[in-house]
Order: sequence, then structure tokens, then C-alpha cells
Amino acid sequence: MKTIKYSLSLGLLLSLASCADDQIVDFKTEKPESIAQYEYLNAYDALKTYIDRSASPDFKLGIALSASDFLKGEVVRTMAISNFDEMTAGNAMKYASCVNDKGDMDFGTVEKFVSAAQAAGITIYGHTLAWHAQQNNKYLNSLIQPIIIPGVPDSSGNKYLHIVNPTATNNWDGQLYCKLLSNLRQGQKYNLSFRAKAESPFNLNLWVMTAGSEDKYGIPEVSISDEWDDYSVSFTPDYENGQNLKLVFGHYAGWWDIDNMVLTADGDTENLIDNGDFETGETTNWEKYSWHAFTYSVETESSSGGSGGYCLKITNTTKQTDNWRAQAWYKLSEPLLAGVEYTLTAMGKASEPYSSAVFLQCEATGAQEYKPSLDFEQTWGEVKISFTLENSDKDKVTLNFGDFVGTLFLDNVKLVESGSNKNLIDNSDFEAGNVNGWNSNGYHSLSEEGEGYVSGGTPDQIIEKTPEEKKEILTGAMNSWIEGMMKSTAGYVTAWDVVNEAISGGGDDGEGFYPLQSASNVSAEDAKNNFYWQDYLGSEDYVRVVVAAARKYYAENGGTNPLKLFVNDYNLESDWDDNQKVKSLVHWIKKWEADGVTKIDGIGTQMHVSCYANAATQKSKEDHVVKMFEILAESGKQVKISELDMGYIDENNTSVKTENMTEAQHKAMAEYYKFIVKKYFEIIPAAQQYGITQWCATDAPSDSGWRGGEPVGLWDSNYSRKHTYAGFADGLAGK
Repeated sequence: MKTIKYSLSLGLLLSLASCADDQIVDFKTEKPESIAQYEYLNAYDALKTYIDRSASPDFKLGIALSASDFLKGEVVRTMAISNFDEMTAGNAMKYASCVNDKGDMDFGTVEKFVSAAQAAGITIYGHTLAWHAQQNNKYLNSLIQPIIIPGVPDSSGNKYLHIVNPTATNNWDGQLYCKLLSNLRQGQKYNLSFRAKAESPFNLNLWVMTAGSEDKYGIPEVSISDEWDDYSVSFTPDYENGQNLKLVFGHYAGWWDIDNMVLTADGDTENLIDNGDFETGETTNWEKYSWHAFTYSVETESSSGGSGGYCLKITNTTKQTDNWRAQAWYKLSEPLLAGVEYTLTAMGKASEPYSSAVFLQCEATGAQEYKPSLDFEQTWGEVKISFTLENSDKDKVTLNFGDFVGTLFLDNVKLVESGSNKNLIDNSDFEAGNVNGWNSNGYHSLSEEGEGYVSGGTPDQIIEKTPEEKKEILTGAMNSWIEGMMKSTAGYVTAWDVVNEAISGGGDDGEGFYPLQSASNVSAEDAKNNFYWQDYLGSEDYVRVVVAAARKYYAENGGTNPLKLFVNDYNLESDWDDNQKVKSLVHWIKKWEADGVTKIDGIGTQMHVSCYANAATQKSKEDHVVKMFEILAESGKQVKISELDMGYIDENNTSVKTENMTEAQHKAMAEYYKFIVKKYFEIIPAAQQYGITQWCATDAPSDSGWRGGEPVGLWDSNYSRKHTYAGFADGLAGK
């Protein structure tokens, strides 16, 4: 499930040699207590010898390890073969380990792992066929991206906004409003100019909405003709904080077009309706330091993603000592807010693949906060990041690319509060071919037909895939992946985590149970980093698709023994929700199997647990382990403890690192191991006992990505047995 990192040595062999040394010493000395209290462990045999095979004939004792470590041989292979019946590869059999960015599959390591296991006479438990994590997101997302057919601009590349109002009703029932980049000030004269034409002449009303959501009407109406013409009006607000400019036309039925809107304070040339897509052909609001060694310009690019007109071209000719020595930024009209999640998207490409560092900066103080990079490819595609600021003073969005020699292209830049459509990098001349930044209230009879029309040319065609098309494409991708894996294992792997971690940790599916995991019920960061197949294949069809593919391709590729498919998940033993997750998993399995075709053989409970110093807490944990086993036994499914490991939590509710553990704490962990293993055999009927897999052979190194520095192993980092080894063995023996 998680990334495994072992620190192995020849400690096992050395420990055997130390026993021989004791026999030839010709004088007596008292053994140090630190050695004597572990000496009893020498009397223990290999772990798998403690299983009563007559009572549990099909039980398999497993260990998780790195496939590459097993292939290297030495200590890892000796440990696995001597103590266990079965192995689980930590990462080698996961999607991202076998599928590259283009969808090419490489099962070379898997095939070598299978061959080595066969030679050693030890079985493999497959982990995992379907999961939302450790997928190749780039490839999978590319399969369901919209098709973009670039438009052909006219000689000017000009675009305008085309508005259709089908029915004449109340004046206010048709209105567009634009968020101004600076609020209007009382007593200041403003000049508004634009070009427009209409299907038939009508009078356009212009209103202003204040920050307090009051409509103000002091702008003269404009008579729009049926030919393109230039219009201008002037007005002086008698109010403060005019925030939105409204175009009001609900009394007019028909289409009309508008372009080149400019709103300035009298005597000032700054346009308060800004340019966010470079239609002007200028680099307005994009700046660079004079000493930066790069050039940038706005040029036409007929294939620019989402636009047949202008895009921003940034060229860096010399590699700098630091990436920040070449940078371009956009100055926002107002600082972004701390604690609010924002999403930055754009269409982009680069002369070579490049990840451009992004940071937010305060122009006044220079304070910076670095955020995730934008990843550019050599073909046009969407680049996107989400971020949250720590301080509310950042008013510049900056791209760093000093370590990149080449050219970046950028278009259709959009910065919004996550979950919002309000673009903070605004669109005034509609080069993007859309109405970003322009909104209509839900009750208005306003149509946006014709958006993105290119005068004298053709617009870009953005063909979104339907949900049905996405499901079909991704079902094919899932089938291809499972077929490739089954070919590489050639029938040797007879048990799999068919779906890993399918159930969310909260919420309600409408029947009182937790729903499936989904990009919609996780953080923006999790949604970005993972690929939730179930969002496309469907909550019930998701598992059915995977199960059907596993059985089909197993049988077609040498599988003759019965295939056992498990749904694996974590926190099934949780006490904080009274085992609601395991109840939800059993509920979902019944739903998946209700089609009369889908068959799930077993349930895997990960059990990444901790032993607690607080007696009441520990008692609660143990009670809910028992309750979990009872629920699993009642399900009638085979039961596997799939990823057992353990840490220690002290009286201050703090995880204790290995170097700080006391003997009493180690022994408490041993007792908890014994409790878990013993209860498994006591509660789970023999016919449902698939097995137990220890997830960490040794204690985790401090730099491990999984429970770093914790005492999670049955052996220490030198491969000497720990008290937990004895507890595990005693549990297997039923002591």
C-alpha cells in the first residue's frame, strides 16, 4: 500500500556467528543486561513453523518487501524464504511503476520477481490492480482531455463578444457585468468607449454595482446601430466603491456584438478592464527586471491552445546561475488572501519540456511564497496548479525560468479562487473566445451563443468528451493494464488486491455508510496527485470492471488455480467511528455483487496500528480490533491482515521513535502483536483464514517515506530479532 524502504545488513548471519562464539569462550563473565534480555529470542524458530497447518491448512504467512531487494538475494531472500510462505511487492506491481507517460508498459521487474519466487518456492500476493494513488496521472488524464482543433484567425486575429437575448422582458432580465480592476471613486470623471453593432437598433443601458451590491444608474444610455460603430460616454459617480460595470439589455430581443471596451479615469490612460489573454498584442501587466537576460513578446500563434490569436512568448537565451534570474510576472490589482485556495490555469507549451517555478510576491516588501511548478510540454496543453497563501500581501504572480534555455508560450491565463469562476487576471477583449470574467444572473434569459467567434476566420473547436466516452476510454485503459499484468505473472499470482482503498473515511452514501473515494471529497492537493477511476467508471461499475478484467485475463494467461480477489482498505479497526469503515466496506461489497456476476473473494484489512501507553485508549483499540474481526467473519469472505505493522504512542499522545523506545514499550508492542494475531485465529473461521502479511520486516530508517524512524519491524535495522518477533510467533502458536 505504502512505499517501503528497508535498511538491511548481514546482521542475521552475524547473530548466528555470535552463538558459536559463546561456546568457545574459556572464561565466564556476566552478560550485559542489554544482551541478556534478548537472549531468549534465540530459542525461537522461524515464524512460519508456529502455524498449526492441520487447523489452518490454507493459511499463508506473508512479508512485504521490495522486489529489487529480493532479486539481489542475500539477507532479504533468506529472511523471506525461511520465515514466510508468501511475498507482497511494495511498489513493483503498481500502475505507476509499470506505465510511463505515453502509456507504454514495462513489466520486466515483475517478470524477474515472479521467476525468482517460483525458483524459491514462495508465492506472491499481487498488490495492486486498481487504486487511485500511484497511478500515471499524466497519461490517464491525457486520455480524457478535450480535443482542440485550432481556429484560423483573420488578418487581425480580432475576436469580439457575441450576445444573444432570445426574449424581450424586463430591462434588468438581460445584463452582463464585469468586475473592474479598481473600484470607481466618487467625484472622479470616467470615460467609457467600445465598438458595437446589433441585429436591429436598440438602446443599451449601462449601470454600476457598488461593493455593497447597490445598482447605480448615472451613465447615459447608448443607441446601438445595426453596423459596427464606435461609442463613448462619460460619467462622474456620486458614490464610492463602484465595483462592477453592467451592460443591461433585457428589453431587447436579438443578437448584438461588443468589442474593445476601454474604461479610464479622465486624464488617465489606464484601462480598468484589463487584458489577460494578450489580444492587445502588448505585454501589459507582464514585466521583467531590466538586467534579466531574456526576451519576451506577444505574437500571433494560430495553434495556441484555446485561441487562434495572440499568446505570450517568453525566450531565455542563456542559462542563469539561478532560476529566478529570468522571470516574468503579472501584477494583480489587489493582493490575494491568506487561507484561500486559488487555482492558476493556462494553456502553454515550451520548446523543450520544462517545469517553471511559481512564486507569489509582495511588490512593496519583496516577501515571497513558493508554490508548485507549472509543467510545460512541447505541445499545447493545460498547465494547472492550486495553492494557498500564508499571508495576505501577495500581489504578483511570478514565473521563474532562468535555468531553462528556450521558449515558453502562454495563453488564456486564469487565476481563480478554487471552486470559483472569477478570473483575477481579467479578459477585456475576448481573445480567449469565451466569456471568462463576464457573468449573468441565473434567472436572466441570456444566451452566450457564438462566443469565441473569429471575424473573417474560424474559431477554435474544443470538443469535450462525454462521460460515456470517458468511461469507455478508461475502461479500455484499465483492461489493457490488467491484461499486461496477468501476462507478466502468467498465472503464478493467484491472489490480488483487486481494488485498493476504495472507501472514503467519512460522509454518507445515502444509506448511512461511507461513500467511495472520489476527487470530490478530498483536498485539492489529493485530487491533483491522484487519479480516481471511480469518478469515471462509476461507483458501482468501477469494481465490477476491474474484477471482470482480472478474471478474464488471468484465465487467458495461464491461470488454472482458483483466483482470489480481495478488496483492501485501512482503518477497518478504527475505534473513533466504531468500525464504520469496515461496515461500509461490507455494505459496498454486497452492492457490487448484487449484479449476480461480480464475485469478491476476500477482504484485506491493512492494520497500520499503534500500541498506546494510555491503558483506556489501548483497551478501546483492542476492543475494536475484536469487533472488526467479528464483522469480517460474519461477512463470509476470506480475511487477510494485509499490511500489519505497529508504532508506539506514549502518554503524551506522541509517536515514539525507535532510538527512544524503552524495553517496557517494546514488550508492550510484542503483547499487542500477540493479541492481534491470536484473535485473528480465534475469531476468523479456518475456512475464511487467508493469511497475515507483516508489512515491515525491519524498523523504518529515519528517512523512510513510511513511518520514518518508527519501531515498525519484527527485526531491528541490523536484522536482529526484537521482542515483537516473539509476540508475533506466540500469536501464531496461540499462546
